[in-house]
Amino acid sequence: MYKIISKRPLNAAGTTIEMVVEAPLVARKCLPGQFIIFRVDEFGERVPLTIADYDREKGTVTIMFQPVGRSTMLLNQLEAGDELADFVGPLGKPSNMEGLKRVAVVGGGVGCAIAYPVAKGMHAKGIEVDMIAGFRSKDIVMLEDEMRAACTNLYVCTDDGTYGEKGFVTDKLKSLIEGGRQYDEVVAIGPGVMMKFVAKATAPYNIKTVVSLNPIMIDGTGMCSCCRVTVGGEMKFACVDGPEFDGQLVDWDELLRRGAFYKEEETAQKEHICKLTGGVRRG
Repeated sequence: MYKIISKRPLNAAGTTIEMVVEAPLVARKCLPGQFIIFRVDEFGERVPLTIADYDREKGTVTIMFQPVGRSTMLLNQLEAGDELADFVGPLGKPSNMEGLKRVAVVGGGVGCAIAYPVAKGMHAKGIEVDMIAGFRSKDIVMLEDEMRAACTNLYVCTDDGTYGEKGFVTDKLKSLIEGGRQYDEVVAIGPGVMMKFVAKATAPYNIKTVVSLNPIMIDGTGMCSCCRVTVGGEMKFACVDGPEFDGQLVDWDELLRRGAFYKEEETAQKEHICKLTGGVRRG
């Protein structure tokens, strides 16, 4: 069992939650870019979450999540002192930081929780990091102080202009590049559509763009084949070959189409269960 040490909301709207979990074996080996798979109890589904932070001395691992599905809603019902049945990791390959001198790290929404440890790890290695964090509006902005401490320059953008600079992260990235910033690499983490357009924005400048993919995943070892993605015309598995890939080689149309299919299937199943039980649809 894995004890929850602390829990807190990360923004004013309470849409994103941070949990610190006691998991000394995971904390001993994990690196930025890797993830864990948790189960709330012995009957729960396996859910992957990126490792947001870790403390090797205390033996703790920090995760961040949005309570939007059944398992994350159940996870959100737990408090400090409660325990998780499973907390497996570290899984996936860590972020490659070798040979980099200046990088732009772009996070979108809850993707900022995943982008933050990557930026922090790069900054700790002496890499100059420009971080662009995008949100829909001011009430869901999160980790601003933490991100500012983990990079050289932080740029916060909101779609509606209620905080920071108004506009999309791609707009800010383009303005920095056109203004003379020369990046060895751009790292984009967030919704699939956002990562797709970041990769398209950097292509004319021949800047390598790394994305962190989060397709449907079950076992996290490559056995189930659910997390397969096409990169450079070859089939890859996000859990063992990634989760980071060259964004300009990803087949985004296939990836987004599959994600939409699973979403439609999930919605249909929820509606069917509600009809059978006479209950109210939730989640």
